[in-house]
Amino acid sequence: MASTLPRLPRLPVFEAIEKHDPDSVAVVHSLSGRQFTYGELLNDVAEAKDRLKDSAKGTQLDGERIAFLVENGYDYVVTLLAILGCHSIAVPLAPSFPANELRYIVEQSQALMLLSSSKFQNQAKDIVKENLGYVPILAELGKILEGDKVANAKLEDIRSEGNGGMMLYTSGTTSRPKGVLIPQSALTAQSYSLLKAWHYLPTDRLLHCLPLHHIHGTVNALLTPLFAGSTIEFLFPFNTSQVWARLAAPFLHDNTDTQEFTLPREKITFFTAVPTIYSRLLNTHASLTPEIQHATTQALSPQNLRLNISGSAALPTPTKKKWANLSFGNVLLERYGMTEVGMALSCGLDFSDRVDGSVGWPLPGVEARLVDTDNGEIIQEGQEIDVDGRERHGEIQLRGKTIFKEYWRNEAATVSEFVDGEDGKGKWFKTGDVAVRRNVERAGEGRSGEWARGSMYFIQGRKSADIIKTGGEKVSALEVEREMLSLPQISECAVVPLPSRTWGQRVASVVVLTSEGKNPPEQSPSSKKKGFSALDLRRALKDKLANYKIPQEMKIVESIPRNAMGKINKRQLVKEVWGDDPGSPEREA
Repeated sequence: MASTLPRLPRLPVFEAIEKHDPDSVAVVHSLSGRQFTYGELLNDVAEAKDRLKDSAKGTQLDGERIAFLVENGYDYVVTLLAILGCHSIAVPLAPSFPANELRYIVEQSQALMLLSSSKFQNQAKDIVKENLGYVPILAELGKILEGDKVANAKLEDIRSEGNGGMMLYTSGTTSRPKGVLIPQSALTAQSYSLLKAWHYLPTDRLLHCLPLHHIHGTVNALLTPLFAGSTIEFLFPFNTSQVWARLAAPFLHDNTDTQEFTLPREKITFFTAVPTIYSRLLNTHASLTPEIQHATTQALSPQNLRLNISGSAALPTPTKKKWANLSFGNVLLERYGMTEVGMALSCGLDFSDRVDGSVGWPLPGVEARLVDTDNGEIIQEGQEIDVDGRERHGEIQLRGKTIFKEYWRNEAATVSEFVDGEDGKGKWFKTGDVAVRRNVERAGEGRSGEWARGSMYFIQGRKSADIIKTGGEKVSALEVEREMLSLPQISECAVVPLPSRTWGQRVASVVVLTSEGKNPPEQSPSSKKKGFSALDLRRALKDKLANYKIPQEMKIVESIPRNAMGKINKRQLVKEVWGDDPGSPEREA
């Protein structure tokens, strides 16, 4: 009987899924070729939701946290949506994290339940084997997804957001990771904003190579495509040869042997990734066979890859240029976001609105402003230059329906990061990121939509780590890094502040050299000089940057540690490279 069919709350995401063609493909696993339709997805989510409630042993799940360890793919999608269907708060865990870090998240979130797939059951048991102060319910995903498959799951008659949502944890670069509570309403608003700006389509096929415990992989590459009826194809963890093979597959002859497995032949139209992924792809392209090289350049062309997006870390100019050269002019779209706000700023779909170094304009539904870092004044449009003719740096502050609700069980942090709005229209979130605004010729004329008009935002870096104050001047670490990465001798770099008794702070850099940097071609066997030096760096940047911006000190390392999204913990890096006393007198220039 219809009344006994599993039912889902009338959340906007379920309404969207219900309206899609039930036979259209929602999720694909690249390597196995398994695929699942939107009709199957809605029914499996409804069934999993009911079994989750059974596992709760009578506890009401509305507002409860459910932590889960599930591999990227269809089961992850079903699990996430089933938790939202219970009006619960989904707490995704990264299987790559050590047990003590996952234990901290489970305990700090006070998760009622720890749900795991069969692959991660032992890892889940390790998390709870030590005293957490309470005992969460351990549930197995396999048992939740078992049982007879239902058909024609129904949505409830009344729309209800409940107390559900997601809780993602910050990277914890300055303190212990904080739980960022993103209500269901904010997740919906973030998805609607991206739908309007980036025009996701039912015909899009998005290649998903990102981790799913970050906002980028979850909202941009999972929830929003589901709203649009796109196909999400999972190929995780990221592997350069597999990604190149997958991109090439639609453009190769049927008898071309690319891998030991058969890849889907539908072309990829949407790809969003972090700069390190684009860099790794570019670095390996020349090693591909000529036929696959040709096929991949076809795959990347604007006619086939409708949209390629870079985010989560600053995109080096050389990477952007190399990608455009390889892809017949397909320019990477840069955007700005963070765990607390989703995506906030973005360049536009029109190529004229993709300006190097800029993250564009506030996305639809997002309000943004700059607050002068020197005097706390709001920098109004047209007031971006001070009386001395210098650009005014301002902290980005945001508000709107896309903003998170609170830091979980951390009222002090929540209060400190919001400031009242003078217009009485709500509080502004202080991002801690500093930017300048500039008018750019031919950009911002509305070609990408009415939201993409006026002056553009250019991120200068984190207020705490990337804005270096030296001798009364402000230096953007990101600007210096961008110029350094344009040098053929430098593969990776991080520009950091070091304390200085004379200047307050001095600019320093940590670099990874290319083979040319380690062994300059003009170097003779009798030469005493070995590789690219700090003096060489100053000479190379002399005509590119003002003297006060050029690093006074340079340390060469074999690698620079980054997190899963390509970000560098600069405080930790300084400590690792310079030790506990980076400002000792003998290091003063």
